[in-house]
Formats: sequence, C-alpha cells, structure tokens
Amino acid sequence: MNTKTFASQADLEVKKVSFDKLSDHAWAYTAEGDPNTGIVIGDDAVMVIDTQATPVMAQDVIRRIREVTDKPIKYVLLSHYHAVRVLGASAYQPEHIIASQDTYDLIVERGEQDKASEIGRFPRLFQAVESVPDGMTWPTITFTGKMTMFLGKLEVQILQLGRGHTKGDTVVWLPQDKVLFSGDLVEFDATPYAGDAYFKDWPQTLDNIAALKPEKLVPGRGRALQNPAEVGAGLSGTRAFVSELYESVKAGASAGRDLKTVYRETYERLAPKYGQWVIFAHCMPFDVTRAYDEATQYPDPRIWTAERDIAMWQALEDIKA
Repeated sequence: MNTKTFASQADLEVKKVSFDKLSDHAWAYTAEGDPNTGIVIGDDAVMVIDTQATPVMAQDVIRRIREVTDKPIKYVLLSHYHAVRVLGASAYQPEHIIASQDTYDLIVERGEQDKASEIGRFPRLFQAVESVPDGMTWPTITFTGKMTMFLGKLEVQILQLGRGHTKGDTVVWLPQDKVLFSGDLVEFDATPYAGDAYFKDWPQTLDNIAALKPEKLVPGRGRALQNPAEVGAGLSGTRAFVSELYESVKAGASAGRDLKTVYRETYERLAPKYGQWVIFAHCMPFDVTRAYDEATQYPDPRIWTAERDIAMWQALEDIKA
C-alpha cells in the first residue's frame, strides 16, 4: 500500500536548533535540515540573511542574536524569493530589506502563488502562519550583480554569481573572514529543491562560489560547514545531485519517454545515493518536473500554484493529496 502523502504534509517532527559561531562576525542558525538563517554582526549593525518562514519563528532567531550582541538589526538580506525564506521579515523591523533585482521581479511575477504553494506543501515550516502580514515581503533596496556594504569597518559583499536554485540567487561574502552564506545554491546532507531552478547554469554558479575559496560556509539547509574540506563536500555534493538528476532526465526526454516514466527512472537511479538526504521524497517530483521542462520546451521555470502542485503530485505519485 502506498503510504505517501502530498509533499511534506506528514512531516511533523520538531527539529533541534543550533546556533554556531563561524567567525567574530558570522553566525549560523540551523535546524537539522530545515531552512537556515545567517547572521552577520558588524561594528554598528546586524544583517540577517533569510528570515525564517513566519514572524513567530523569527523571534527565536532574534532571541539567539540577543545572546551575542545588542547591536541593532538594520538589514535583512533575501537570498531568493521563496516564501519559507522571506515571510518572517517583519519581525526584525529592519531599516532595509535587500534583494537582487531578479528576486524583486520574481516576487512581482509569482510571489502570491509561491506563498500559497509553499504553505500547502510543508505546513510545519510555517509555524503560526497567521502571524505573517498580508501581502508580500518587498525589498527596499535592489541591486544587480554586486553590491558592497560596510557595517562599520566590516566589508560585506552581496553577490549574484549566477543562476541555480532560482534566477535571483544571492550570496553574502565576508572577504576578511572568508565566510560565505550561500542560500539554497548549496545544501549539505539535504536535497536541493529545484522546482524553480536553472539546471544548466547551476554547476557553473557553484564553480563561481568555489573560486572565492571560502573557508566556512552556511548552506541553505544542513549544518554550518566549518572548514575548507567541509565546504568542498557541500559544493561537490550539491553539484553531483543537480548534474546527475538533470543528465538522467535529459536522457529520458531525448529518448521520447514521458514525464512519469522519466520520474520513476530518475528516482530509482538517485535514491541509493541521495535517498537518505533530508526532504528527498518531497523534492524529487518538483525537481524532475522542472528538469523535464528545461530539457524540453521551458527554458524558464513555470509558476507553481497550489493547484499545479497537487495535480503534478497526483500524476507522478498516484496518490490523493
């Protein structure tokens, strides 16, 4: 009997939070594969990178920050547009919310649909969802390519190094500390979600991250990577998953096989190597569908809606959502 349920609606297990110091200026808020938040503490202000999914959940991040600094939280940086990363922003009462112009454009184009889609997929990640303000989380500062800020004497580089997880992916680089916050461009022991991805671009973007030679890295999911060997493992693991999935899907599509057949083939091919990673079963229908789109007729990701999510899941998994 097939006991699968839609996406992660059955995932109710509370995760243990860790708050790890990477340098005098960098901290990582992680929770056993749930979405991470990065913290940069400058001379005169704090920057939060990705907010958690609701203002109530963000309060725990704020509590941890207050254990190590009383400096004002002036900036929130959005690594990309996904609801689970941005809907907690109001809790920080920041002076500015920063995002790439590409991320801003995606919020305009598909923010409302994405919000409804994500909350339906993974209710546990939206604790106290009623605390989320109506409407979208709007950036107050956008940039294209590169933006440099100074929090006192601390240089903070905000970079677009290429498309991968989304069109608007943004990383934060502390050059003097050699610490990088990657957003969902890099995961560690967690399955990359690729429903809005650019598979052809993602490996080169990872190479661009590697070229900075980060010594420590906060991934989008998974524990903080505390030395160059761990950083290398995070980069290579993410690259291998993305590349192997896309090659499998592209080969199936080129041979004329339909999406459902390609999905089953790709799932069975990748499960022995990656099936133990967090949210593998959740991500695979979305990832394979997007890869099939990119390999056939849709160079840009189609908009996910709550209705499209369920229809896709039912088609590929033969279950009722």
